[in-house]
Amino acid sequence: MIEIIEVIKVFLLSVIQGITEWLPVSSTGHMILLDDILKLQVSDEFWSLFLVVVQLGSILAVVYIFFNKLNPFSRQKTKTQQAQTWMLWKKVLVATIPAVIIGLALENFMEILNNSWVVAAALIIYGVIFIVIENYQAKSKKPAKISQLEDITYADAAKIGVFQILPLIPGTSRSGSTIIGGLLMGASREVATEFSFFMGIPVMFGASFLKLIKYGYNYSGSEIFYLIFGMVTAFIVSVFAIKFLLNYIKNNDFKPFGYYRIILGGLVITLALLR
Repeated sequence: MIEIIEVIKVFLLSVIQGITEWLPVSSTGHMILLDDILKLQVSDEFWSLFLVVVQLGSILAVVYIFFNKLNPFSRQKTKTQQAQTWMLWKKVLVATIPAVIIGLALENFMEILNNSWVVAAALIIYGVIFIVIENYQAKSKKPAKISQLEDITYADAAKIGVFQILPLIPGTSRSGSTIIGGLLMGASREVATEFSFFMGIPVMFGASFLKLIKYGYNYSGSEIFYLIFGMVTAFIVSVFAIKFLLNYIKNNDFKPFGYYRIILGGLVITLALLR
């Protein structure tokens, strides 16, 4: 039976997911924290499924916004541009390999880390890393070595892909860690951010598919509704979040997100101690 209060909770969770999936502040971390306050009345198994599958809506927003750039069959592209698009996909797949191998091996173990203390620690640590990197780059004033997607080599893609392993720890942020990886490889903020978006496509499609298979086919009507409603909500919100971030990084750095993570992490610790 579908209850209005649970639908509202799904809506709020999906809105938070759609925003935080792309901003480098950890979507899963925020959803775990919000669930501590607005506990969704579902089984632990379905909650684990929901956390992953709702992200599929966010990933579809990337496909929607960048469809032409990601479409190697576009008639608007020359043969050279189509070849470059195929090469981009190959680099994305190379970057995906580390996360797939390690993710499958550690999937059950990492679920143990879904708690407020781990989330708080990850939020603070990666917040500090963002600030340190941005301060270093501001002092060095070196131009980016990778100023467009075509400049990313297969070696660069593989190295950035290693950073996609880190979000297995709740509170880390998939986009945040891969953006950090791109920046460390010498990519501009724009290139690091876009490549981070693209890397999420095969990973999240694959993770969602495996979760659905693992959960089985015994879904109740309310569970099906929560999944579909959550994905649609996350998709719509993600479209706006992605466009915001792409406009933001044209003239701003990531330090505000670093400070936000540190403050939020401190708040989480405070609430955990009071509880």
